[in-house]
Amino acid sequence: MARAKVPRKSTAIDMTAMCDVAFLLLTFFILTATARQPDPANITTPTSTYEIKVPDKDLAILSIGHGKVFFEVIGQDIKRYTLEKMGETYGVTFSEEEKKRFAVLGSFGVPMNQLKNFINMNGEERTKTTIQTGIPTSDSTSRGELYQWVLQSRMAVAALHNERMSISIKGDSKEEYPTVRKIIDILQKQKQNKFSLITSPEGAPKK
Repeated sequence: MARAKVPRKSTAIDMTAMCDVAFLLLTFFILTATARQPDPANITTPTSTYEIKVPDKDLAILSIGHGKVFFEVIGQDIKRYTLEKMGETYGVTFSEEEKKRFAVLGSFGVPMNQLKNFINMNGEERTKTTIQTGIPTSDSTSRGELYQWVLQSRMAVAALHNERMSISIKGDSKEEYPTVRKIIDILQKQKQNKFSLITSPEGAPKK
């Protein structure tokens, strides 16, 4: 008895939905990504065999290079809150647009009397100008600017996230000890005796 033949049909898969999802995800990541900000100072960190991951939130980074100190705090909400409190402390008023621009800034190192001008510069102007002379550290008391940046950012993290802020020091391997000592003194005056040092792994290319 002859076997009935079943007609073969080609299989077609509609990829439209998958392409739509892929492009939606790609668009989402592009729009939400934050461009990596260039370091204001060319800092070569010392090497170390000890490795620990640096937190990606509730963190302040104090960068030290060429006798200058730069400051960065992670989190746009923390940056806005800190800027508002610094403005209140030093009698400087920042517009809503300036707060938005500051919230996406990376590490910076300018005195308070130059901060508004620095915020309103574009990225190219910030890298070419010599305005980044470092945050003043001559006064390590509560009147000092770096002291206040650290204090206000700590208060911002506590108020907004109900957490303790972590602090990391990123120092150039050739930096002189007195500059580092000033930073440690400021932290200790706020009873911040626990902080981490950012280093490069042994054998890794230096940046």
